[in-house]
Amino acid sequence: MTAPVFVVDSLDSLPGGTYVLTGPEGRHAVSVKRLRPGEDVVLTDGRGRWAEGVVRAAEGKDRLVVMDLESVSEEPAPQPRITVVQALPKGDRGELAVETMTEVGVDAVVPWAASRCITQWKGERGLKALAKWRATAREAGKQSRRVRFPEVADAATTKEVAALLAEADFAAVLHESGDTPLARAELPATGRIVLVVGPEGGVSPEELALFAGAGARPYVLGPTVLRTSTAGTAATALLLGRTGRWG
Repeated sequence: MTAPVFVVDSLDSLPGGTYVLTGPEGRHAVSVKRLRPGEDVVLTDGRGRWAEGVVRAAEGKDRLVVMDLESVSEEPAPQPRITVVQALPKGDRGELAVETMTEVGVDAVVPWAASRCITQWKGERGLKALAKWRATAREAGKQSRRVRFPEVADAATTKEVAALLAEADFAAVLHESGDTPLARAELPATGRIVLVVGPEGGVSPEELALFAGAGARPYVLGPTVLRTSTAGTAATALLLGRTGRWG
């Protein structure tokens, strides 16, 4: 198993090849993971930069001293880049979608206030919900031992989603009206793939027409209908396998 991952603000300065992990990350390492001297760890900024180290000491309840941090590596951004536009689900199913998509390897998530979404992000409530999605992506990125966490964008309107689709190298909408399985779509080797996952009530005809004008065709995943909180994860896994990123 690979070493546990902890997030730091920056890896630009590693004085003397050591780093003291404190705060919530240090508390998790010492009091939850119960790391001990000699165990390997990875420190990352979550943006692709990371460094391997070895625990020198665990102090108190929230201080982990890491040594042998002599070099910083950078993981290149994977190609093609996969973005999922995720319609807002009910309750905590949005965080579930973000968590599982992060675990399988999505690169970016765009929350979308579709016309048929029961949930709508407005005002302070919307800001809190967005913060939860971003925190979920961070924690799931650590748990799945990634060093490049997915970006969670601000909530997008339908017009903003259409603009995003127009700029993609491959754009698709998961919808039962599609006559081509996503498993047989012609995918680019590089560039940007953008996939739209609609709400439980489905993508409206008006939204489908707008997205079609932006170059996004409807595709189906398989013979069953998946919930909005699981469709993005299944589609991301399919795309990762087909593009060779899981090769």
